Amino acid sequence: MEKCYKFRLYPNAEQEILMQKTFGCCRFVYNRYLGKRIEIYQKDKSTYNYNDNSADMTNMKKEVEWLKEVDSTALQSSLKDLENAYQNFFRRVKNGEKRGFPKFKSKRESRKSYKSKTVGKNIEIYEKTIKLPKVGLVECRVSKQVEGRIISATISQNPSGKYFVSVVCTDVEIEPYDKTGAVAGIDVGIKEFAVTSDGNKIENHKYLRKSEKKLIREQRRLSRKPKGSRNRDKARIKVARVHEKVSNQRNDFLHKTTTGLVKSYDMICVENLKIRNMVKNRKLAKSISDVSWGEFVRQLEYKCAWYGKTLVKIPTFFASSQTCHVCRFQNVAVKDLSVRSWNCPNCGANHDRDINAAVNILNKGIEMLA
Repeated sequence: MEKCYKFRLYPNAEQEILMQKTFGCCRFVYNRYLGKRIEIYQKDKSTYNYNDNSADMTNMKKEVEWLKEVDSTALQSSLKDLENAYQNFFRRVKNGEKRGFPKFKSKRESRKSYKSKTVGKNIEIYEKTIKLPKVGLVECRVSKQVEGRIISATISQNPSGKYFVSVVCTDVEIEPYDKTGAVAGIDVGIKEFAVTSDGNKIENHKYLRKSEKKLIREQRRLSRKPKGSRNRDKARIKVARVHEKVSNQRNDFLHKTTTGLVKSYDMICVENLKIRNMVKNRKLAKSISDVSWGEFVRQLEYKCAWYGKTLVKIPTFFASSQTCHVCRFQNVAVKDLSVRSWNCPNCGANHDRDINAAVNILNKGIEMLA
């Protein structure tokens, strides 16, 4: 099994310059061959695939000397990224999805990254440092024991200027959690982040809402700074740090919550929500984005696979909130989100909206498995 470890990097001045050069060279290679593929296709409708690009780049490096200063596997990874972008475009066209043709990269993009592949022992992790191709030993905050065989390392710089490395390891043995015999349906929401079928309610901390005043203040200061000035760059970093704090708070909460749920339950049932369609509602878009349901389900999915638990996704249009879990009567009046509790007109049972939905989700999941 593959597992990724992410650590903070603290490069010195020379190492930082080389990393920035690598970002630029990878961007140059990506843009050059994207332009070449478009030009050749427009000329005679022929294709120019990864192998053609790779062979041409080998010849190009003999003429463009500064490409030899950076890691060669990073340049190859850039070509592979371009090939994957094309394959994803063709897949979306074939499936009738929204097309996303590969775009040229800009040096002004807020996030920068490159991937180095393992060749021999060019990537190794020690107690407080990591060895990277061309860069050498870089100071690193190694916060956990790395297991398995390293196959690649992705070096990235976030908008606030911090450097990170994501190390991908294979042949990692992950011990499954002990079986508890418990099962749960989970109804996600905005008032409460999630409600389980056994009545547990998980609070929605609304991290973005809590940081909104500070974010507005810093964005206002940024808008007043002249473009291209040093003060504008300082203000941009302050805005980026506010966003980074919100993202870190949210990710920390999601990881702790999903790990706790996977430990507690052997089977978890959740709704398969179409979040892209839901955020089209301008009144709820910010709250839905802040609560991060998609990342919550993604983490549940891979953690259940890692630790030997079962995740069941319920169909999108299943009427979990409107259906009485006692007699299966569907009450369309509950479509109104302001209705938090209701009495079933058919059997008279009293329901908390969210707990009833979670019980219905659990029953549907058990039915699907059966």
